[in-house]
Amino acid sequence: MSKYLVKRVLLAILSILIVSAITFFVMNLIPGGPFNKEKATSKEAQQVLEERYNLDKPVPEQYVLYMNNLLHGDWGVSLHSGRNIGTEISRKFAVSAKLGGVAAIVAIIIGVILGSIAALTRNKLPDRLIVFFTTLGTAMPSFVLATLLLLVFCLKLGWIPVWSSSNPNYLLPIIALAAYPMAYITRLTKTSMLDALNQDYIRTARAKGVHRLKVIFKHALKNALIPVVTYVGPMVAYILTGSMVVENIFTIGLGTEFVTSIVNRDYTMIMAITIFLAVLMVVANLLTDIAYKLIDPRITFE
Repeated sequence: MSKYLVKRVLLAILSILIVSAITFFVMNLIPGGPFNKEKATSKEAQQVLEERYNLDKPVPEQYVLYMNNLLHGDWGVSLHSGRNIGTEISRKFAVSAKLGGVAAIVAIIIGVILGSIAALTRNKLPDRLIVFFTTLGTAMPSFVLATLLLLVFCLKLGWIPVWSSSNPNYLLPIIALAAYPMAYITRLTKTSMLDALNQDYIRTARAKGVHRLKVIFKHALKNALIPVVTYVGPMVAYILTGSMVVENIFTIGLGTEFVTSIVNRDYTMIMAITIFLAVLMVVANLLTDIAYKLIDPRITFE
């Protein structure tokens, strides 16, 4: 276990370095810069700003300087607004974490329940209805669903107010973020549950007269959850990356900041958010692998 963790941590560090390097160099390949705007300042002023933020140096040297500052805990300041990036990420991610966390919990709980119901009512009306809606959920991108929810419930019907700092509304963003993973978990749980119910140990338990609910929840469901746990890591990654677009539609959270930084060519903010998200994804996948072992001790890390 300890050797596996050390290996995964080293691979995680390597992955983050690769992501940061690709982002940094590709970002600098795009023509233009953070200080090249329609109403641009004088060339002298641009030169002063570039020297201040080391943008006048060769790109490889800029990358080394940036990573050195980052390793010392200095996230830098936004080239667009001059605000401290660490403070901005902490403030905006608090909203994103709340949305993503609730969306993940909703997706897992409802997905497992619907998947179990579909497996136990195979080829019956409840199963067919669940299959229909889960197919619809997996086919519709989150940003399309977010736009439809906003148009219907906020603008057309007026049942739910549009997001504002004084009147925050988390319901619609959570639905938009949870829809796809919930549909996928439902289908995954159904398949796993059907497979578990056909195993020999389930037949043996039934033959011994074990109560049907005990067979389902204690034996079948526990083993059926292993593939679901396998999906949790990628699901967290999906919610984090998918939330960038969804949050921008609702103008909330870290997603809005990320999209704005790309539009404004805010190099330091783009790098900081990219690295921050990469770290979250790597940690989520590592925790998922550890969870395998806790659910099923038969799993080894060799």
